Amino acid sequence: MYDVLVIGAGPAGTALAAALNHAGLRVAGLTPADPAAPWINNYGIWADELDHLDLPDVFSHRWTDCSAYMHGPEIPIHRTYAIFDNAKLQAHLLGQCAAGGMKWHRGKAAGIEHSAASTVTTEDGATISARLVVDASGHFPALVRRPAKPDVAYQAAYGIRGRFSTPPVRAGQLVLMDYRADYLTDAERRSQPPTFLYALDLGDDVYFVEETSLANAPAVSLEILKDRLYRRLAHRGIVVTEEHHIEKCLFPMNLPLPDTTQRVLGYGGAASLVHPASGYQVGAALKRAPDLAAAIINILDRGYANPGRAAWSKLWSAGAIRNRNLYLFGLECIMRFDERTLHDFFTTFFALPHPQWTGYLSNTLSTPELSLTMLNLFGMAPPRVQSSLVLGTGSHPKLLWKSLAGVG
Repeated sequence: MYDVLVIGAGPAGTALAAALNHAGLRVAGLTPADPAAPWINNYGIWADELDHLDLPDVFSHRWTDCSAYMHGPEIPIHRTYAIFDNAKLQAHLLGQCAAGGMKWHRGKAAGIEHSAASTVTTEDGATISARLVVDASGHFPALVRRPAKPDVAYQAAYGIRGRFSTPPVRAGQLVLMDYRADYLTDAERRSQPPTFLYALDLGDDVYFVEETSLANAPAVSLEILKDRLYRRLAHRGIVVTEEHHIEKCLFPMNLPLPDTTQRVLGYGGAASLVHPASGYQVGAALKRAPDLAAAIINILDRGYANPGRAAWSKLWSAGAIRNRNLYLFGLECIMRFDERTLHDFFTTFFALPHPQWTGYLSNTLSTPELSLTMLNLFGMAPPRVQSSLVLGTGSHPKLLWKSLAGVG
């Protein structure tokens, strides 16, 4: 019997498995495919978020020239942005797993039974027992239970890595958000959800451009995003000359918290760890894995009858839940902004004091600090943003109450 069984070999599952192995636990993994199968999507992060971790250089690119565009002049973003070298990160984490003697089982979890230990049965009928099962199989997990939600908001994106007739950004630049929509008709801008361009100079005349819907319910279709990306490029006289990779992303931003009394612990998307304001998750999975591994050791040493429930309380403390509800309130407001209000909101956001907007995006603020940041934004914002936020307070009072109560 293992100490911990980790289901899933994506960035979140592998990060936690590596931390558990490094901590000395007997760990197994369960995945339908080879755990070394390449991760194909791009994963971005603010580089300083990993400064305190004992990691090698796992970035493929860094940018210090970072910008955003709304309806006014270019907004400089004074923070270093990076994207992961997936192969390096994956090799490092799998190396830690191998060093701890971890065994990866192949299969897909089909059911679980609990007694003194937890036993997972795969679709092929194999069984694996562990004192604690961690489900890191994604946003719609194999074993973790969560309440249903009828109006899930999705982030969606369609991107191209390749070469272009004209550079889509200046040399060495990263464009975090370009919400300018002059390539759309007035009717489209009034009636359709706003989207933005995310664009990177990858060197050697290769660029990555991606049309992104921050969040919308229902999701903006990939077909619409593809059409918008090509129209945006054409409006600037840019033609795609080489396609190296097409990226398609669609994931939920505001799924409910799982049932935190259950014996199966979730991690990553299965635990609703997506940042509701940005959609980022990989950085959080890397940052939180060592502390969660230490907590799991303590829980298993104490012999809890329900180790999953004890671990959930470490993953989702009352303070973390309060912050999540504040972020969800902000997300609900943003999804209802018209184009001008959205532009004014983000212009104000990046004008906040550096520790406030960086802490907001990195989810490193305490609840009082997060509340102060949101109040400061409200005070600095133009009247149209203030009015929309006041309307949001009336439309979503439950989220604000939950923020005070610390409940999911």
